[in-house]
Amino acid sequence: MPRTHHYDVTITWTGNRGTGTSGYRAFDRDHEITAPGLPPIPGSSDPAFRGDPSRWNPEQGLTASLSQCHMLWYLHLCAVAGVVVTDYKDEAHGTMAETPDGGGHFTEVVLRPRVTVASPEMIAKATDLHAAANEKCFIARSVNFPVRHEPVVGVAGG
Repeated sequence: MPRTHHYDVTITWTGNRGTGTSGYRAFDRDHEITAPGLPPIPGSSDPAFRGDPSRWNPEQGLTASLSQCHMLWYLHLCAVAGVVVTDYKDEAHGTMAETPDGGGHFTEVVLRPRVTVASPEMIAKATDLHAAANEKCFIARSVNFPVRHEPVVGVAGG
């Protein structure tokens, strides 16, 4: 029987300037994302939609979630396969297109992990494991747009 997992977060709007949503420009898009036992994440909308650029927006959050999920699966798969990763950094890029009705959707996310492994003979396996990580990633399997990978794998000290 499959196991299920549940994730509870609280989103609290903090952008009421005193008149609520009395007008499109009368309120801030600021909010806080909280979960029990974790520090709050300051959120807003994208600056293109009147958001605060110093706060995380949902589009960044989705892109970050895909990158995090991929990295965690990748590190797990490397450990199981005997590939010793000593460094990992991903500069992920999400693309969202607006639609004429005012909505929008993501068209793709590109993950660009830069991975360092302990020895040259690990490079091929380390590169191949990105495909397996994508197949396992809970978030990538849940979205309706492509999640592409452009990994670069190098050797420590090389």
